[in-house]
Amino acid sequence: MGLTFRKSFRILPGVKLNINRHSWSITTGGGKHGPRHTHSSTGRRTTSMDLPGPFGWRKTTTKKG
Repeated sequence: MGLTFRKSFRILPGVKLNINRHSWSITTGGGKHGPRHTHSSTGRRTTSMDLPGPFGWRKTTTKKG
């Protein structure tokens, strides 16, 4: 079983810095009913939003190039 490392820091209200073994990312937004936008150091961009009930919504776009 591999060892994992993940740490999240709240920089400002609504802004989090996430660090793991291979990369880091910045997450903004995510208020009570709003979407969250995540930009990773590897080029991945994710937009996600919690929907009521057992549903969730997520769109991931990886930067080409």
